[in-house]
Amino acid sequence: MKQKHEVVCFGEVLWDVLPTGALPGGAPMNVAYHLQKLGVNAAMISRVGQDDRGEQLKKVLQQNGLSLEYLQTDEQHETGVVNATFRPNNEVLYDIVFPVAWDFIEWNASLQNLVEESTVFVYGSLAARNEISRKTLFKLREAAHKRVLDINLRPPHFNTELIEDLLRNTDIVKLNDHELDFITQSHHSNSVIEDKIRFLQDKFSIPVIIVTRGSKGAILCNEGQLFNHGGFKVTVCDTVGSGDAFLAAFIYKSLKGARPDEQLQYANAVGAFIASRQGACPEYGQEQIEEWINGIVVPD
Repeated sequence: MKQKHEVVCFGEVLWDVLPTGALPGGAPMNVAYHLQKLGVNAAMISRVGQDDRGEQLKKVLQQNGLSLEYLQTDEQHETGVVNATFRPNNEVLYDIVFPVAWDFIEWNASLQNLVEESTVFVYGSLAARNEISRKTLFKLREAAHKRVLDINLRPPHFNTELIEDLLRNTDIVKLNDHELDFITQSHHSNSVIEDKIRFLQDKFSIPVIIVTRGSKGAILCNEGQLFNHGGFKVTVCDTVGSGDAFLAAFIYKSLKGARPDEQLQYANAVGAFIASRQGACPEYGQEQIEEWINGIVVPD
């Protein structure tokens, strides 16, 4: 009997080309990776090119317990690449190559069945930048039981109409404070962050909104109730993928039935831990995260 995938992640798989070298990445793949690390059976829907980078990504997925069954191969387009450069204050600038294989994810019945049989469907705004993948995403979104949207505003890969469509049709939204400011600027340019969150929740009828704030932690608005966590202080190696680890940890705790404040604390801890390591998908185990939360220094 085929094992059920509790969470399905849809979208980009790629190589983050950093000054220090190339590392596997892509927000939904990072989320799937961290879910697997946390003991959640996750599936990845994406597409790679028929090239060396695609073959290497397949190996990475397999090595981390992710099935290749839902990873399509594109004979015309290359595997995705993002050229990342670092600026002061740990800010990362991304050059996201377009078009690439993950822009052309094709719908089929097996993907529909996969999503229908899962509990959570995770996807980002970036995966909707091209019509082919966008149509597939929207069809799968209709089949999902709980939809989790990761807003990722990377110019020029989005427009207002697309973002509003995504916001209107989801159950949980994660975005950072800068993205919140951008989306609400015409309505609440001078408001405090809590007012902006409530405005977004009311305007688009979103049950759960999570706003990450970098070193300031994160705010969770669950059905109108606000929770704030100041984050964990760490020596940052790089912030690539820390938000994806945060989201995976939040989903993990929500599946376990944890209280909203517990979900937020755990997500902050995992996000901080990943920020203290190089790349989006470093090696770690659940026990290290528990030690981190308990204030124990995690050995290198």
